[in-house]
Amino acid sequence: MSLRIKRGDKVVVLTGKDKGKTGKVLKVFPTEYRAIVEGINLVKKHMRRRREDEPYGIKEIPAPINISNLALFCPYCNRGVRFGVKVLEDKTKVRICKRCQKEI
Repeated sequence: MSLRIKRGDKVVVLTGKDKGKTGKVLKVFPTEYRAIVEGINLVKKHMRRRREDEPYGIKEIPAPINISNLALFCPYCNRGVRFGVKVLEDKTKVRICKRCQKEI
């Protein structure tokens, strides 16, 4: 199974507590079908000091979110859209917005 959302993509959250928020994909876990998005699905983690120079306290870190709850953000439509893959003349693949037919 190939994932359609890659690291570095700008995505919109479709469902959940962060519905409507946009963010950049930081990491993708293909076997679990999940992704970590910057500023989305933040959870509090209690960090204990192990060394003198190490930060400690309660930190908010992004947790993985299911890829089915994300949509690729189209800058031309200014919203989350469905997209297709188009093969160019030089055999390279590009993703195009199904709504405005422009390259994402």
